[in-house]
Amino acid sequence: MKTKLIVSALLVALVAGVAVAADPVNPKMVVLNQKESGIFKVIYEGVKAGRVNMKISNQDGEVVFNESVTGVNGFVRPVNFNGMTPGEYTIEVSDASGKQIQKVNYEIEQTVNMVHVAKITGESKYLLAVAKGTEEKINVKIFDGSSNLVHNQNLVVSGNFGLVYNLKDVAGVPTFEVTDKTGNTKVIKY
Repeated sequence: MKTKLIVSALLVALVAGVAVAADPVNPKMVVLNQKESGIFKVIYEGVKAGRVNMKISNQDGEVVFNESVTGVNGFVRPVNFNGMTPGEYTIEVSDASGKQIQKVNYEIEQTVNMVHVAKITGESKYLLAVAKGTEEKINVKIFDGSSNLVHNQNLVVSGNFGLVYNLKDVAGVPTFEVTDKTGNTKVIKY
């Protein structure tokens, strides 16, 4: 895990370094989408120290964030879009030399993308695992091999959640259908 983190940090530094070192005369900006949903990293390098302004606008052109810093010639700033309306945002960094603009697309991570079902070896039991940091309502339906509904359950999950289902009396290969509160559904068939 530690090696993975170091390799990831080196890759980010290399990408940012290549993007920033390409032109030593003009200011540069790179926006990286972080692995954590909703977090973007803004990397900026200016020509000389001075006043730098970072502005973020939504797709309607409304300014949702504005920050000015003086006496800097560069920064690395995480920007958290969690809680914002999904959509395209424009990040603009400006200084005395001009402005750099980059668009990012913020999407809310769907709970159903964080669902996994595993068969427990040698048994008729299945583990349903949901990895989610916040409280979420989901619906779990289980169908038998003939597509007959054999189980229907509403759950409220918070954090990492796991539940084992004993399906020894279910005929055929079961199918799991997990739906989140927004109606997104993931189907897992064994």
